[in-house]
Amino acid sequence: MTNNLDTLATTLYATTDDLLKQRPDLAPWRPAVGIAPQLTDAELVTLAVMQAMLGFTSEARWLRHARAHLGHLFPYLPQQSGYNKRLRKAADLLRRVTRILAASTSAWSDDVWVVDSTPVECGRSRETVKRSDLAGWAEYGYCASHSRFFWGLRLHLVCTLQGLPVAYALTGAKADERETLLDLLATESDLLGDRPGQTLIGDKNYFGRVFEDELAGQGVQLLRPARKGERERPGAPLFKPLRQVIESINETFKGQLDLERHRGRTPRGVITRVMQRILALTAAIWRNDATGHDVLRSLTAYDH
Repeated sequence: MTNNLDTLATTLYATTDDLLKQRPDLAPWRPAVGIAPQLTDAELVTLAVMQAMLGFTSEARWLRHARAHLGHLFPYLPQQSGYNKRLRKAADLLRRVTRILAASTSAWSDDVWVVDSTPVECGRSRETVKRSDLAGWAEYGYCASHSRFFWGLRLHLVCTLQGLPVAYALTGAKADERETLLDLLATESDLLGDRPGQTLIGDKNYFGRVFEDELAGQGVQLLRPARKGERERPGAPLFKPLRQVIESINETFKGQLDLERHRGRTPRGVITRVMQRILALTAAIWRNDATGHDVLRSLTAYDH
């Protein structure tokens, strides 16, 4: 493990620990009378981020690695089943810590966002599709970027140009990207409260007069490439390089944070594993921003 990752883990632990002392309501519920867990919630969050950073998709292998190499950071480590249960119960804590870290970065106030969705494959065999606990949520969909069909979910992301996740949602593979975006903005109504004139850049799938009118009503200016048969739209010369930004953010999740190898088998399991990766990217950007890095989304210093 690099000194940079060690420093990130220490800083993240201290920040989360202080946060939970100030806001104990953020922690997962547990009985007032009972045995206090030996692994604190702040340690659990830190352990989850380090697992995603180092590319361990197997929890059993991760805990073996942690026992061998991370004893100086984690005096106590649970067994795989205990870690699994604690982590899934902490999914909401991971989400809240993600938002708090993101909001404390300089990138949070950016007035340009990019929006896109990317496949989260959950199975390949017909038997998996028939027997999976994800059946009914996961479904067959098509990924135009890679010209392939898949069975699973879609991760919808609204990010800054630096790759900082601002809002996100997991839906079935066939969910309409426009409806999902509107639902996201409605759920996260505070996002646009202090952002008059926010610019949102998307691909050709984010189209429609009614859709654009709804965004405009919330103070959002949508920029997208013209569809076939449409006249040229404003900002067209910017779309090609910015499209590469969007694809690059997706590749960070898939290539460096192993999004497509999440190994989740239940709805809660998939949600937690996706949240681990969103928090890991947010924590890296948060740390890079604090230390003055030029490229905020760079994980090179932390992922090995």
